[in-house]
Amino acid sequence: MVERYTRPEMGRIWSEDNKYRQWLEVELSATEALAEMGDVPADAARQLRAHAGFSLERIQEIEQTVKHDVIAFTTAVAETMAAAGCAEASRWLHYGLTSNDVVDTAQALMVRQASALIVKEAQALAAVLKKRAFEFKDTVQIGRTHGIHAEPITFGLKLALWYDEIARNLRRFEAAAEEMRVGKISGAVGTFGHIGPDAEERICRRLGLEPAAIASQVISRDRHANYVCTLALLAATLEKIALEIRHLQRTEVREAEEPFAAGQKGSSAMPHKRNPVTCEQICGLARVVRSNAQAAFENIALWHERDISHSSVERIILPDCTILADYLLSKSTWLIEGLVVHPERMLRNLDLTKGLVFSGQLLLDLSSAGMLREDAYRLVQEHAMRAWEADSDFRASIESDTLVQSLLTRDQIAKSFSVSRHLVQVQRIFDRVF
Repeated sequence: MVERYTRPEMGRIWSEDNKYRQWLEVELSATEALAEMGDVPADAARQLRAHAGFSLERIQEIEQTVKHDVIAFTTAVAETMAAAGCAEASRWLHYGLTSNDVVDTAQALMVRQASALIVKEAQALAAVLKKRAFEFKDTVQIGRTHGIHAEPITFGLKLALWYDEIARNLRRFEAAAEEMRVGKISGAVGTFGHIGPDAEERICRRLGLEPAAIASQVISRDRHANYVCTLALLAATLEKIALEIRHLQRTEVREAEEPFAAGQKGSSAMPHKRNPVTCEQICGLARVVRSNAQAAFENIALWHERDISHSSVERIILPDCTILADYLLSKSTWLIEGLVVHPERMLRNLDLTKGLVFSGQLLLDLSSAGMLREDAYRLVQEHAMRAWEADSDFRASIESDTLVQSLLTRDQIAKSFSVSRHLVQVQRIFDRVF
């Protein structure tokens, strides 16, 4: 399997060309809606739809002089109308709008485009996690707490846990994306000073957006902060998965490892190296997404009805967060799909402590057989600590204890050390998750 990232669509969404295309769509939809209401000549709206365009280079050239991107844009569009012999119709471009009516509404369109790609990629990861969870549903592995062997689990349970978390992330993200699917055409301070709410509703409906119930000159940025936070949470889950695989790939553990391609090299100095580089990349880039959440929070508080302190920030964090989320999801899907799993190593590690991991079940069985819990705990711990320090056989030590023999038969002791007894509820857990 070759590792690759094949989603250039996300980069195109945040390109300057697409940004201006979305601005133009907002402008044309506004003109058409106003024409339906009789506020703009219908013929002008038709001519604008037929001939309005722009040159990215020309917008940038004009902006060098006017120092205002929206004015540069509308001027460049008006020039294309003049070149098509429709200069008169350009009088109705941007009619009744303020700059941020266009910018915020068009941004909602770009966020919607980006969100659709992220949802698709998250669904792909969930599907791979589900598939591999069932593949390893009964593959026995030692569970670890504090990095120390605890009790038996299955590797499928670990994958099912990741699936469950990704599913929650997906639901949260879809809700946040829906909350971002709003436009505003309410003017310079949100009072509909030049066109009314009916026009805004018509324009938004044409664009597939909901009108914000109330806005200043900008749509309130709590929506955007929430959206970025869901991406930060998603990235945190992907880091959680990658970090676990990094641990499992450690030489001393070696229970699972990320794919290593034919011809791949892990170190310039050590030919034996197979490093978890993709996992480490996921962990590193997740930090970037999380750090952007702080910037999104800072964007909520603006001066009065609007300033532009948030604008420069969003030009970075919205493309960065969505591009990174899409990239990290793609990497994570590749990682899980090609994950190399070593069940025999899992069994070897389970047996590494010679039965110590069954101390909890033995404690319960001794208590059930009549021993006071504190006495049972003391007895089991004494055997466990001796076995730990001497690297000896815990089960053999227990089987030779006369007090234990007086309470539990040999078959009962064997049952205390039964792996299957620990895993009897695995199917029930899978039923709840899937």
